[in-house]
Amino acid sequence: MELAFIITIFLIGFVGSYISGMVGIGGSIIKYPMLLYIPPMLGFAAFTAHEVAGISAIQVFFATIGGVWAYRKGGYLNKTLIIYMGGAILIGSFIGAYGSNVLSEDMINIVYGVLALTAAIMMFVPKKGIDDIPLDQVRFNKWVAAVSAFIVGVGAGIVGAAGAFLLVPIMLVILKIPTRMTIASSLAITFISSIGATVGKITTGQVDWGPAAIMVVASLIAAPLGAIAGKKMNTKVLQIILAVLILATAIKIWIDIL
Repeated sequence: MELAFIITIFLIGFVGSYISGMVGIGGSIIKYPMLLYIPPMLGFAAFTAHEVAGISAIQVFFATIGGVWAYRKGGYLNKTLIIYMGGAILIGSFIGAYGSNVLSEDMINIVYGVLALTAAIMMFVPKKGIDDIPLDQVRFNKWVAAVSAFIVGVGAGIVGAAGAFLLVPIMLVILKIPTRMTIASSLAITFISSIGATVGKITTGQVDWGPAAIMVVASLIAAPLGAIAGKKMNTKVLQIILAVLILATAIKIWIDIL
């Protein structure tokens, strides 16, 4: 790999991981389209959708470790929520990732586009009063959490995205979890989800290890920095950033599909 290509991949990983640590997602919602479109725009060889999904799965695994570590103090990690949603999404993501090998690249992009569009719509639903709930008094329906996480896992496993970009709006809108707890817990859940997606991609030979290693290094540096920044930001600003990112990605993916 030439130096310019290595720097390009590193910067894609750094930017995506910084934002992922800040808003509580694994980062594929950002890095998937960046990996797909930026290298060929700069004259490098283009990755296939399968390669991008494989690289994303590996990168998300390490980015979420960094983010969770930064949020480990302060009571932001809801262990019950993590266990129920994490267990369900792990099973779903492995099924999705393993089955993705038989899908065409167009079908992978369509799945990604549907997930992103659904998440974008949910992020613009009003979320009144959720940040007024004390962290030690948060309550939610465990079965709704588990079933929704399983469904997200299957779809997200297909695209190697770990599903946090859809988990976050579910936790905010349906389960009524406060924003900072949502961000911290979703990173932990996404880490669990990424185990299934990563194993599925590796066992079916969908990982390009050189670019993946560069993305991992960028993730371990940038995700904790993003999490530190996110702790200091207004929760409404964090919600707006995530909503805009998801909407922009959904629009871009669907323009290319159609």
